[in-house]
Amino acid sequence: MRLSDLPFRLGTTSYIIPDDILPNARYLAGKVRDIQLVLFELDDQSNLPDHRVIDELNELSHCHDLTYSVHLPLDLRLAAIGEGTHISMVKARRVMESTRDLNPVAYVVHLDGKEERLSSDPAVLSPWRDQAVKSLREAAGYCRDIRQIAVENLEGYPLEFNDAVIHTAGCSRCIDIGHLWLDGLDPIPYLKDRLEETTIMHVHGIGKRDHESLQLVAREKMDELIQFLVEKKYKGIFTLEIFSESDLETSIEVIENSVARLRG
Repeated sequence: MRLSDLPFRLGTTSYIIPDDILPNARYLAGKVRDIQLVLFELDDQSNLPDHRVIDELNELSHCHDLTYSVHLPLDLRLAAIGEGTHISMVKARRVMESTRDLNPVAYVVHLDGKEERLSSDPAVLSPWRDQAVKSLREAAGYCRDIRQIAVENLEGYPLEFNDAVIHTAGCSRCIDIGHLWLDGLDPIPYLKDRLEETTIMHVHGIGKRDHESLQLVAREKMDELIQFLVEKKYKGIFTLEIFSESDLETSIEVIENSVARLRG
């Protein structure tokens, strides 16, 4: 079995070399099959793609069997009553509309729930869930299909925190394996009940910080994960959420070695 035989599409971020989106896409074309666009919009600068960039990204997609995913820059939330539109919704709309012609596999979102995450009180959780569903449905108006919106699990949150929101809204999941490892959890039991809803995964090693090379992941953990995804024929995106050439090269080598052991 080779990397090209894996059922999922191996991806990484658009910030592997210290340059803009297009140079990174040119560099990554042929090395991975999906690029997660790292976009930002600050008061004085932005890297949101214009039509010229979108056209070349689509050309690279056509020539190299390449897809794109997009990570929204802010935790998604609606404004409190009477406050107008929350800035996260404004930026979500700008990002999604600027990249819509790429037809991304997924728009990855975080749901704002820092104050509610540790509560078990229905009087706290029910309004939060209602607001979260409304924010996802509003964001869905900026893309082609609400299934393109993938809600990501975050470290320090209960495992089931987003489940009811995802089921009610009808969106998909981004399962961040690194966040589960950060919480000291085995990702396989979590994946078993949620894999069918999952369009994208994030994986990264954890050293002094997270988002490092997979060299830092124990071999048995990687082997178990790859074997599970192969056996279940996971066909989504498997994003190496890392940010340097060396981390990309060593992480791909780790996966190649894991695949070779699986074949053996």
